[in-house]
Amino acid sequence: MTSTSPPSNHEASQAALRAAEARFIANNPLSKAQHDLAVGTLPGGNTRTVLHTSPFPLSMKQGRGAYVWDLDGHKYLDFVGELSAGLLGHSHPVIHKTFLSTFDTVGLSLGATTVHEHAYAALLSARFRLARVRMANTGTEANLHALAGARHFTGRRKVVVFSGGYHGAVLSFPDGKAAPNTVDRGDFVVVPRYNDLQLAREVIESVEKDLAAVLVEPMQGAGGCIPGTREFLVGVRDAAHRQGALFILDEVMTSRLAPGGLGVEMGLEPDMVTLGKYLGGGLAFGAFGGRDDVMAVYDPRVEGSLAHSGTFNNNTMAMCVGYAALSEVYKPEVNVAFNERGNRFREKLREVTKGTRLSITGRGSLLGLHFTEDGMEEITCGEDLKGKERRDLRDLFWFEMLEAGFWTTRRGYIAMILETPDEELDAFLAAVKAFLGRHRDIMLV
Repeated sequence: MTSTSPPSNHEASQAALRAAEARFIANNPLSKAQHDLAVGTLPGGNTRTVLHTSPFPLSMKQGRGAYVWDLDGHKYLDFVGELSAGLLGHSHPVIHKTFLSTFDTVGLSLGATTVHEHAYAALLSARFRLARVRMANTGTEANLHALAGARHFTGRRKVVVFSGGYHGAVLSFPDGKAAPNTVDRGDFVVVPRYNDLQLAREVIESVEKDLAAVLVEPMQGAGGCIPGTREFLVGVRDAAHRQGALFILDEVMTSRLAPGGLGVEMGLEPDMVTLGKYLGGGLAFGAFGGRDDVMAVYDPRVEGSLAHSGTFNNNTMAMCVGYAALSEVYKPEVNVAFNERGNRFREKLREVTKGTRLSITGRGSLLGLHFTEDGMEEITCGEDLKGKERRDLRDLFWFEMLEAGFWTTRRGYIAMILETPDEELDAFLAAVKAFLGRHRDIMLV
């Protein structure tokens, strides 16, 4: 009699993944047809690379509250949250009212300074403790202008960043190096590990007198929702200042995690802060601000100041909707309660996934899901995950959460929406528990 060996963990996961992908293809013919049409005019069928998934991306037709519906009629709880920009959901009544009233009584783009940009700038300055603020269209633009200002202020060129850092579409540093589309690639010096203060000090000191700024996220977002420790962030700030460089805190994603952002929450006192995402109330928005003397490089009354143009920087719709979102909806007490809710949700997920190959990171309403061979629980930087990630399990999870009615990012990023009912969070916990039970043989460490 010939005995056969049981399938390996990887063989079993690949079989489960193939079956899940086949079900996905069968369940979503209209999204497949739409993708086939889109590739005729859009490279790869989309205009945001991060949204592409194989074998084809789902095409959404509607969002309402905390839910989205795809072309094939499937309803999902939205855990993508527009990569944190969709904090207020898809149809908040305050946003709806402000959008219509601005259109009816103000107009879209007036080609002049307005009271609306001043009102929103004053609110942002007070909330995030900034002496001066400038508006932009995206977080990418905010970081680009902040870096230009830092270089002008210091008269230097080099910028220290961190492996895994993402500061916008043309400012990303995966795997310890600048991405191919990063602008001014030669001006960036990448610290190989986030949260490693000694290594950061060594890199910052090595740049010596050509260092204009250190740019860092208080929690790496695209890098896996990995929070920075206060000791690390304060140490990086102090090291930058010893070199005469500016400390720039990228809060484009993290400003939603505390009433004044994590910089205020952690007492970091950055020289400059960059903002964006949800602060447009669902519209394109970016901003940067900081110390009075630093921001003066953009004061047109000062000889030799930098130009900062942008047709839509102060467009009335984003100014009014953003102001309403921050002043009427995401007020400080709402912010605190929402992120406490996110912390409780994350801890429940950790309990459910303990002892498995699924680990949870994050802070407040932003979470990272990581699938690793050994189910590591202490993740301090992206390098901790190198050689241990299980993308087959990650993809299997994504496919099966879609079947359970949950729209998440395939890379394992969750951005909670303010209107999400508690019972939906409980339903997701149950779906995760069911997934782990169904695939016990491949998910248990």
